[in-house]
Amino acid sequence: MADYPAELERTRHLFDGSEVLIRPIRADDKTMEQDFVQHLSPDSRYRRFMSTLKELAPGKLKYLTEIDYVKHLALVAIIEQDGVQTEIGVARYVADPDGKSCEFAIALDDAWQGSGLAGILMLTLIDAARVRGMQRMEAFILAGNSKMIKFAKQLGFSVHRDPDDPGMVVAERSL
Repeated sequence: MADYPAELERTRHLFDGSEVLIRPIRADDKTMEQDFVQHLSPDSRYRRFMSTLKELAPGKLKYLTEIDYVKHLALVAIIEQDGVQTEIGVARYVADPDGKSCEFAIALDDAWQGSGLAGILMLTLIDAARVRGMQRMEAFILAGNSKMIKFAKQLGFSVHRDPDDPGMVVAERSL
């Protein structure tokens, strides 16, 4: 496992001026990650996990927080509310077995959608993936998720129907 990549920590400002900390997720973020997922609307949870889960099972929570920072990288967006750090978004990639391409996923707390956070997270994730040797990035998106499809196109991803599943589209781009 690679060392924690502190060089990826950064403070950014959203459209409304709110300050947000972007940093790699850590194993000790399990409670914060679980709280984040539980706070998502049912629709946002479904669009991210493609299931109706209400919380993450212990094994899934471990998988999402205990990462190697090279083949699996997750960046969390954190704000401070009343002295408590609160996760409001996460973007991650997981490398394919070839180690040259990866699949990404992103989720934002519903209250922070449209704030500029998604773009900050994804541009940081794309840069980090490129530095770690990834040459292609892709995502599988529900065909009805028009906001995510539009966002992927804005980031330069080409989008096409998944030939194996008409309910999905594939977004992909070279890095």
